[in-house]
Amino acid sequence: MTRPRKIRRLRFSPSVYYYKPRGIPLSELDEVVLERDELEALKLHDVDGLEQIDAAKKMEISQPTFGRIIDRAYKKIARAIIEGKAIRIEKTLE
Repeated sequence: MTRPRKIRRLRFSPSVYYYKPRGIPLSELDEVVLERDELEALKLHDVDGLEQIDAAKKMEISQPTFGRIIDRAYKKIARAIIEGKAIRIEKTLE
């Protein structure tokens, strides 16, 4: 039995929820779903410039958990760029 998922502290709320390649209708694209905690991790680490340990503290999670979250986010974004997929940002944390 797995441990229940700890609630993450999420402060950032994006104003845009879709990114897609130019010139291709959204209806023709596959999409990659970026979860809210993944977006928060990207913002804290790459935009705000925090080290993983400091960003993890802001999200109230452990540094190894933060590392796994940001690794998932990087892989999803890379897949979307390389394979020409749309990126959809979840509006709520599931």
